[in-house]
Formats: sequence, structure tokens, C-alpha cells
Amino acid sequence: MNGRWARPDAPVTAFVLSGGGHQGVAQIGMLRALVERDILPDVVIGTSAGALNGACLATSPTLEKLEHLEGVWLGLSGDKVFPGGRLSRVWNVLRRDDHLISNEGLAAVIASAEPAPTFADLEVALRVVTTDLNTGDEILIVNGPVAPALLASAALPAIFPPVELHGHTLVDGAVVNLVPISHALAGPVDRIFVLDVSDPISDKLIRSPLDVIVRAFAISRDLRFELELQWIPKDIEVCVLPPPIDDRDFFDFSGGKELIDGAHKLALQALDDHEARPTGQRRRRWWQRLAG
Repeated sequence: MNGRWARPDAPVTAFVLSGGGHQGVAQIGMLRALVERDILPDVVIGTSAGALNGACLATSPTLEKLEHLEGVWLGLSGDKVFPGGRLSRVWNVLRRDDHLISNEGLAAVIASAEPAPTFADLEVALRVVTTDLNTGDEILIVNGPVAPALLASAALPAIFPPVELHGHTLVDGAVVNLVPISHALAGPVDRIFVLDVSDPISDKLIRSPLDVIVRAFAISRDLRFELELQWIPKDIEVCVLPPPIDDRDFFDFSGGKELIDGAHKLALQALDDHEARPTGQRRRRWWQRLAG
């Protein structure tokens, strides 16, 4: 049963978790910092990798659950998430399929993270962002089984197969909303913590078709995120936690522990500074990287 299970008198709090592929590992450190400070959400909104992390937190907002999730991330490799060799990908192109890679590996990752079976079983309300491939609409999933929703939210177009769910043909939510902060405003909220690990537009070399997709998402993210920040009422606190620098290739899942620890340290610094500011001034944008 989701709802205000922690403290009824606490500020109504939303966590917004961006997509970002393998960069989602850094959100474990951010979430750990928030839970350690007893900052717990009333609603979690996530896209793609952020939806998976958010679903696990919504299942059980505890350090023990985050420790389990960390183990899942640290056990990942490119072959696990993107199974099948180059030959199978070429074959999928030749037979004109709608994807290059099976989502069996991704489904196995979701299962190993052990999210709640259904949205009704979650401890905290969860909103999963997806994209309708046929209409281009942003589809927010809030009920039914959790695992298929997470699979749809992370279905990179042309890479993984679309997911048929709730009468829609769904792909990655990052296509339309990489950092879904607007959904935090759908109900009463006093403060929003944004865990944005998406790759900003940079001079990073484009080495693969996946890099092209990620760069396209980054362009969309920069435009929409700036606009959505402007829509937030002035009386709502916003804290955007900064990610550590992550220059790994898209298929590279190594170095996760260092990224988790780095994100944890940066998040604690950001939270210290956020709490030290007068309430009316708690709108500083925290996506710039802090010196660590």
C-alpha cells in the first residue's frame, strides 16, 4: 500500500530519477545519501534506468534494499545487458526486425533487482515514464505489474524491442522526458529531489550508434529540463543532486563502485549546502559538479 508511510508531518517529498543507461549506477550513491539523512519520498518518478532504481526504492525505502540494488549494478556487464554477438545483431537488421538486441538480458536484470510484483504492492507511490511509439505520446504507468513497465521504460528504440502494455506499443521514456520533473507537480508537493545522471551535451566522442541515441536524448533533456524548472512554483524546494564525472563507453559497466561512492559524497555535500540555505533560497541548481 503506497502513501505517507514514514511521517505524516514531514514535508511532502518527490524523488525524480533520470534515465542514463549505465550511468544510473550513480543514483545508488545519491539515494543512499538521501536515506541516510532520513529524507524519504512520498512519490518516486523515474525514466529508464531511473525507473528501475526508483521502483526498488519504492518497494522498500531502506538502506538494505539499496545495498541489494548496488550488488545488482556491480554485477552487470555489457554482455549481460546487451546479450548476443555482433552476428545476431546483423541478422536482426537483415530480417528487418524492430530491434537489434533481445531484451532478455534487461528483463533478467530487472528480476534480479527484485522490485515489487505490482504497483499496489509498493511502499511508496511510483510513476514510470514511457513513450508510445505509434503516437509519440508520453505514457505514465501507475498501475499493473511493475516489471513490464520497467522493461518498457528502458526499451531503447531500435536497440531493444518495444513492449506491448496497457494497449500501447511502448519504448524508452527518455525519448520524450529524460528527467521527468513535471510529474512531481501532479499532486501536492513541498520539495523535489532530482537525481539526474543523464549525459550532458559535451565534447565526448561519438563511438557507436548508441552514443548517437544518448546524445539525442541529451539535446532533448537540456531543452525540456530548463523549461520544466521554470514552471515549478517558487514555494517548492528543488535540489538537483550532482553526478560524478562518467566518461565510460555505453557498453562499459566497470568502475561502478567508485561512481557510487563519488555520487554519495557529492550528494552529501549538496544536501549540506541545501539545508544551510534559507528556505526561500533553496532553488539553487545542483547539476554542476562540485569539487570533491
